[in-house]
Amino acid sequence: QVQLVESGGGLVQEGGSLRLSCAASGSILSIDLMGWYRQAPGKTREFVAYIGRGGTTAYAVSVKDRFTISRDNVKNMMYLQMDSLKPEDTAVYYCNADLRWNGRGWSGFGSWGQGTQVTVSS
Repeated sequence: QVQLVESGGGLVQEGGSLRLSCAASGSILSIDLMGWYRQAPGKTREFVAYIGRGGTTAYAVSVKDRFTISRDNVKNMMYLQMDSLKPEDTAVYYCNADLRWNGRGWSGFGSWGQGTQVTVSS
């Protein structure tokens, strides 16, 4: 199981952009679904987006058309481009390398990193 390290978070004004990175400790070439999650203060961790090995993507309704997920199977990296940021996007963002459908949503079964804080000011 690969270990993941998130980076790229920070403080940004409403309407701004950030690009998050997720670095894997090993090859991600054979990993099917990888994704991003976030956890806001006082809330449970929620699914944000996933990307399949071949590039298939899916997004939570709240971020669709604003966020773009991508991966580089050569560099063993995954990214989350976040545009038109809103205060409600404020959260700690995590990546995961083993997503599975639990009947109601996508759960992350891989190991969790320390996350990266994103704060959007109004």
